[in-house]
Parts: sequence; structure tokens; C-alpha cells
Amino acid sequence: MTLEKVIKMIAEEYDLDEATLSAETTFEDLGMDSLETVELVMRFEEEFGVTLEVDENCKTIGDVVARIDA
Repeated sequence: MTLEKVIKMIAEEYDLDEATLSAETTFEDLGMDSLETVELVMRFEEEFGVTLEVDENCKTIGDVVARIDA
């Protein structure tokens, strides 16, 4: 459920087809720089009511979902 919502948010924000995104998709694959990644994570924090640590180990959509669900 969280994965689908995160994918939907990313697809809407960057005008992408949800079918092209998966847990393994990296932010680098999406062409996002670190600032864009931080802004997106801030949206996730707002949407899910959590605080997320963004570090070098947070590279994929799945990594973000795991942190939201933790």
C-alpha cells in the first residue's frame, strides 16, 4: 500500500507513467539531483506524518518505503 502511494506521488510530481516505477527504481534513474530528492522526501514526510533520514543508503523507492513503514 505504501509503495503504491509513493509511486503515485512520484509519477504525479514528475509526470511519469506509474508502470515504469518500482521499488528498485533509483532516484538517479529518475534523473533527480540531491535537492529534488530532499524536496520529494519532505513531501513524503508531510503525506505520511513521519520523519525520514535521507542519507547515502536511501537510493531507491523501496528504501524510502521501508523507512516510511518502519
